[in-house]
Amino acid sequence: MSKVLELSKITTTALANLKAEGEKIAMLTAYDYTFARLADQAGMEVLLVGDSVGMVFSGLENTLPVTLDQMIYHTQAVARGSKRALVVADMPFMTYQVSPQQALQNAGRLVQEGRAEAVKLEGGAAMAATISAIVTAGIPVMGHVGLTPQSVHAIGGFRVQGKGHDAAQAVLEDALAVQDAGAFALVLEGIPASLGQQITQQLTIPTIGIGAGADCDGQVLVMHDLLGLFDEFTPKFVKRYASVGETVEKAFREYQSEVKSSCFPQPQNCFKG
Repeated sequence: MSKVLELSKITTTALANLKAEGEKIAMLTAYDYTFARLADQAGMEVLLVGDSVGMVFSGLENTLPVTLDQMIYHTQAVARGSKRALVVADMPFMTYQVSPQQALQNAGRLVQEGRAEAVKLEGGAAMAATISAIVTAGIPVMGHVGLTPQSVHAIGGFRVQGKGHDAAQAVLEDALAVQDAGAFALVLEGIPASLGQQITQQLTIPTIGIGAGADCDGQVLVMHDLLGLFDEFTPKFVKRYASVGETVEKAFREYQSEVKSSCFPQPQNCFKG
């Protein structure tokens, strides 16, 4: 086992060391205390409080309506459940795009109120000044390029990015700009595996793939996809490791049936006078 994994607390430096050692980084989304605790105990290096909470937790069509206050609430819960993993909070749509100063204030709230240990924001070269401002203030930033869900309308839906020479070059340049701005890691989403490999080889910071191939320094999945709790649509890059949704529905049906038939509660479930 890597000496990095023996650390009591995962830090941004620990992630850099994992890349240097050639050891993969396991990252998973979490939105509440219970699942954060379970993921932390399972050995995840990073817990991402993703704005995907809007879709898998709140039933929204996309991530755009998610607010900063909502992200702070969920980040607080995840931080309470995480003892070892690095807690990274997504910055919601329009909480960092207006100006670097706006972004810094909102990133500060995620750290100070939400207890996040780092923030993540989408965008490449256009966000370089913003990333630099946040990092300069002492807040670690994780970048995110390729398919950027907050730009779903601009890019014409959840479509693979970086296909073709020019498009691939643009994603690479964005990745380099994010690194140069001071980000400690970079999420690569929805790009060809060959491009994911190329970017990972050229960057000195860790890359975390989600639909970006097996050669990234780490991988991230949405917890609800992994567990089979969200089945409205399943992206190509998702692997379902359990069918928890089916198990939960079965339990609910059994409970409902026993209540209807007066099989629950039994004497052992009741108090005596």
